[in-house]
Order: sequence, then C-alpha cells, then structure tokens
Amino acid sequence: MNQLRHVSLRLFKGAFSSDKTSIKSFPLALLGIAQICSWGTLYYSFPQLAEAMIGEFGWIKSDVYAALTICFLFSSITAISVGKLLDKGYGRQIMVSGSIVAGLLLIVASQVNSILGLYLVFAGIGVLHSATLYEAAFSVIVNNYQHETARKKIITLTLWGGFASTIFIPLIEYLILSIDWRDTLIVLGLINIVICAVIYSFLPQNRNKQYKEHKSSNEHNVRWAMKQPIFWALLLCFSLFAATATTFKFHLYPILLEKGLSIQDIMITLAIMGPSQVFGRFAMGFISSNISALQLGIFTTAVLPLTFFALALLPTNIWLFIPFIILFGAATGIMTIVKGIAIPELLTREAYGVINGAMNIPIKLIKAAAPAIAAFVWVMTTSYDSVLILLGLTSLLAVLCFTVVKYISKFSKSPN
Repeated sequence: MNQLRHVSLRLFKGAFSSDKTSIKSFPLALLGIAQICSWGTLYYSFPQLAEAMIGEFGWIKSDVYAALTICFLFSSITAISVGKLLDKGYGRQIMVSGSIVAGLLLIVASQVNSILGLYLVFAGIGVLHSATLYEAAFSVIVNNYQHETARKKIITLTLWGGFASTIFIPLIEYLILSIDWRDTLIVLGLINIVICAVIYSFLPQNRNKQYKEHKSSNEHNVRWAMKQPIFWALLLCFSLFAATATTFKFHLYPILLEKGLSIQDIMITLAIMGPSQVFGRFAMGFISSNISALQLGIFTTAVLPLTFFALALLPTNIWLFIPFIILFGAATGIMTIVKGIAIPELLTREAYGVINGAMNIPIKLIKAAAPAIAAFVWVMTTSYDSVLILLGLTSLLAVLCFTVVKYISKFSKSPN
C-alpha cells in the first residue's frame, strides 16, 4: 500500500511540478509506447466492445455506434481549448490528467447497462481524445523542435503508434473471450492509469516561450488561419478522407464477420493493418524530403476507393482481402503524418495547437457522423456491400479534392 501511495505521489508531482528539462532528453520510444496504449484503449477498442455489448443486450447496431458519434462530437468541442493549453506548454499536465480520467471512465464503462450510460461514458472519452492522442503529442513535438526535426520526430512517433491496432485488437479479443467485456474495460482503464499516465508524467514542463511571442504579436492565430484559402482547402480534403477511413476502420470487424470469415481470419486481417501503417510511415521516412504533403495526400487517398470497391465486389477470401487491407493501412498511416505536417508546411508553425484544434472541430464532427450513418445504411439495407460502395464513391471525391488543392496551394501558400 505504501508503494502504491509512493507511485501515485510521484505521478502527480511529476505531472504538475515545474522543471527546465527539455523534451530532447525524453526518450521518444517512451512516448511511442504510451501512444500505443492510448490509441489501443481509447480508439481501436470500440468495434469489439460494441459487438460484445450488442450480443449481450440485443441493442440496435446504429444505436450503439451513435456512442462513437458522441465521442467524436465531444472531442471536437474541446479541441480549441485543449490546443491553447498545449501551445502554452502544458502538454504534460494535459496528457497525465487526461490518461487518469480516461482510465477511470473505462472502469466506469464496465458497469454500463443502458444505452444512455454508454453515451455518457463515450462523451467523456471524446473530451479526452484531444488530450491523449496524436494531437497532444504532435503539439509537444512541434513546440520543441525546428520544422525538419519535428517532421522526423512526428514520423518516428507514428511508427510506434502504428502498432496500436496490431497489439490491442488481438489482446482485446483474447480478454473478451477470457474474462468478458466488462473486465476487459477494467484492464484497459488500468493501462491508461498505470502505463500512459506514468510515462506522460516524465514529459518536460517546458512552457512555450514562442507562444508568448506569438500571442503578443498576434500575427498568426486561428482568425488569421481562417482567412487563408489553403486552410479551408485542407479542411475539405482531410474531412473527406477522415469520414471514409474512420467509417471503414470502425466497421471492418463486422464487415468481415458478415463476409463469413472465421474469427481467426478476422484477427489476422485486422492485425495486419498496424504493421501496414508502420510500413507506410517507414517508407515515407525515405521519400518525405522529396515529396510534398499534398502530393502524398493525392497518392494515399487514391488507395481508399480501390480498397472499398475490392471488398464489396471480390469473392470472400482472406488472401484476396489482405493486399487491399495492407494498402489501406499504409495509406492511413501516411495520412496521419500528412495531417501532422500540413499546417507547419503549408500555413505556419505558430500557434500549431490551436490552429490544429480549430481544423479538427469540423473534421471530428464529420468523423462523428460517418460511422453512425454507415450503421444506419446497414440497418436499411442489411448489407455492408452497400456501405462499401458508398464509401468508394465518397473517397473518389476525396481524391479529386486533393488534386484541386494541390493547384490552389501554389497561389495561396503563406510563408511561415
């Protein structure tokens, strides 16, 4: 008991005390491990937990997936406020407290017996997405490194984060089968408190000097960014990509179930996505200096319609599906980096957290609606093939938008 009290005391002191250590002395691998756990527990866990709840309570799929909509909705509400605090250099406090509260919410979720309770829990988890996932981690990196170094660090961090689905999807499936979904949620909650919060407590305080300078000059901020055509152009591109990719990720588990694949084949297919993301990000490490963010956007977005149409039209065979899952994983892995570097590359490095937060509001609103709309389409048609065709058509529009934005950027790109 004394040891537990000592660890807790160290955690809170580390999170909220002030020091002058630099992030350059903080091992990026530790941040990567924490991000694996944050993404695995707060993001990738939903489809399996949702199917387990549907199986126990007999809830309608569209009603359950509305919890995901609420999650993204509340994430968008807090994006700018969290971004401002990140710009001020409070990354450590935000990420530690966010992980602790997220862990407690997951433990509370283990006692849910109603749809309303599920909605309340995922509303809280949505609030914490901006405080624990890439947005917070990227802000810490951008605020502490020059552009090229920050770009490389972001790529490296996403290499770590790419293993979240590979590790946690099989782990969650094993836990659900072994100890049921309620105890699984307790385990996921403890991972946030014991692993994520502890690692984040070692992040440097490093109040951002640049933030004060930018605030006083008031040159580059959200109001300024919203006057730039490239801001809105990027927003449209990222929104379309996010809508289709997020919907596919969260419905892939039931899609493969409906296709008739065995649980073992489904686990293999889903587990491949993580290494595919890592492969895409690793490849980008070699080509990132020779290709722009928008060129990468066009290339990666073009992969999505191929994947969606293939799964809708090909006969059910794991070996036919796997190549397209690999392509999809690589594309989404690269797009994470594109989104992370687009603002400093095409807009400004200043006020990164708050501008990124402002852009994320509509993106998350669209992400919030898309999986629920797909669930509704499934309820109406009782077939995921119609959902896949709809995703394919929407993703074709995303390819067109990225191509147009590439030309817009030549005339509207602002100096950093």
